[in-house]
Parts: sequence; structure tokens; C-alpha cells
Amino acid sequence: MRQFPFVCGVTVLTLGIFSVVPAIRAADPSNVEANDKTIGEAFAADTGVSLRWPFRNGENLGYGAVTQSPAGEPDSSELNRELTNPVSSLWSISNQFNNFELNNGQWSNNWNFQPVLPLSLTKDWNLITRPVMPFYNVVPHETSPGEFARDAGLGDLALVELLSPAHSGNWVLGAGPTAIFPTATSGFTGQGKWQLGPSVVVGYLTKEFFIGVFPQQWWSIGGQHGKPDTNQMNLQPIATLFFGEGWSLGYSGNILADWNAPSEDVWTVPVGLGLGKVVKLGRLPVKVQLAVQYMPVHPRISGQEWNVQVQITPVMPKLIKGVLFQ
Repeated sequence: MRQFPFVCGVTVLTLGIFSVVPAIRAADPSNVEANDKTIGEAFAADTGVSLRWPFRNGENLGYGAVTQSPAGEPDSSELNRELTNPVSSLWSISNQFNNFELNNGQWSNNWNFQPVLPLSLTKDWNLITRPVMPFYNVVPHETSPGEFARDAGLGDLALVELLSPAHSGNWVLGAGPTAIFPTATSGFTGQGKWQLGPSVVVGYLTKEFFIGVFPQQWWSIGGQHGKPDTNQMNLQPIATLFFGEGWSLGYSGNILADWNAPSEDVWTVPVGLGLGKVVKLGRLPVKVQLAVQYMPVHPRISGQEWNVQVQITPVMPKLIKGVLFQ
């Protein structure tokens, strides 16, 4: 139980820092117009994103007048919408810190490193690459009745490739393959199997809300012979309300299904809320989110019951710009 107060302290400190830092501005007040133009152009050059906001995959959604900050950069609320969109044209690096309480009274921690790397294949189609590399800090496993050992290390790398239309209006659409690679450094932090399957994104994005669903299914196609075959799904419902000044509130959690488990252990179903805000560190937009999840349905042995989650997502410069194939 010692880890929970520590995580809460880190969470409060993180949110405090990201609330205070944006108030510190480094602009030269002697030439406001020149500074605004320079900062706005630099942001567009770094990210490859037009300042015609809001947009989705380079497309103006027609929400009305474009809202920008005093520095000529995209408004934090529009950035929040883009960072919530699974097939956004923004490059970003999501860092998700999870602190799970298991139903055996133990705690398990991990950090998911999740870049989002969209490319414009043509003027009509985008390819979104979404790798997820988990780093496990504590994975408790029972060695004898009431006694637990703990393992740390890398988990299995997951990769999804989504082909998405660039001109779908308010609809958010994408589909493609997803794979899991047995990169874990411990038998307790991975499944030891090569896995492959489909993934789909369907959603609807407006100025006020985003609602959608992002399922991924995997079947094992090889790997360690001593490990059981896998047949599993990760279903991410997305329901988010957007407020002014970059704030958002929405459902948080991933529904998990292990189809090979006994019927009473198949599902992990979370019920949670996440509160997020986009702040600016100089020119760098960063989304910070705090979420709490309770799992009323979970496996009987070592199932997840609670999760306190902190997510920090900075926007990164777009390394590959323009259309690849004319």
C-alpha cells in the first residue's frame, strides 16, 4: 500500500507544475506583432500543421472562426480535440503511468510509452503508426501462499497501423493490422507470443464532444512453446466533453477480454473518469490528464480492481512532412 500515497504525491506535483509553468512567458514585449508572427510560423514549421484550426488530418471542419492564442498558435481547446482523436494529424508522445491495485491486495505499476506518428500517404489517405512499449516497475507474483515476489522490466511491444481517410468531415475513421511482439525481459511482464489481428477506429468529433470506439483483437501465431496461446481483445470506448481553455472530461479505461480464460475470468471492465487540460510550455503544447478507474468486473485471480492513471502527452515536431505520394 506504500506506493499509492507516493503516486498520489507525484500526481499532485505534476498537475501543479503544469498549471503554473504556462503562466511564465518568454516573449519580448517590445515587438508583440513580430513575436506573434515568428512564434506562429515556427510552430507550423516544427509540427507540419497549418494554423488553420480546427482540422482533422489537414481538413478544416468548419466549426466557424478559427480560434488562436495571442501568439498566433492554435487554441489549447483545439489542440485538446486533436490529441483526443486516435487518427489525428499531430505527432505526439503519450506517457501513461498506471498504478493498479489488484484484488489480491498487491499493487502493480507500469509506464506505457505511446508515440503517435501520422503520415500523409496521398492527399486523400493518411497512415497512423501507434506503437506502445510498456515498462513494468512492479509485477507481483505469488511464490507461496501469501508470499509475493516482484519483477520489473520491459513488456511486449504492441504496434497498430491505421489507414485513415483525410476527408471524412466530422467522422473519425481508420482500420488496419495490429501486432504484439514478444519483447518482454521477464516471463512475468510478457506473454512470450507473436500475435496478430485487426484494429478499427470509428468516431464522431465536434467542437463540444468526441464519441467513438477503438477495438483491437490479437491471436497468437507463434512464440515460446511453453507459453499458452493467446486470443484477446482490447476495446477502448472514447467519450469526451470539451470545455474552454483546453479542459476536457471523459470516460477513462480499456475493456479487456481474454477469450481463452474460463467464462468468469474473461472480462476486465473499468468504470472511470479522466480530467485533462492542454497547457503550453513556451511553444510546446502538452496535455496532462488524471484519471481514476474502478473495475467492477475482473478476473478472480490477480485481477485489476483500481487504477490511478497520470498521462502526459507533449506534441512533437513532425519529422516527415508533406504528401509522400502525389
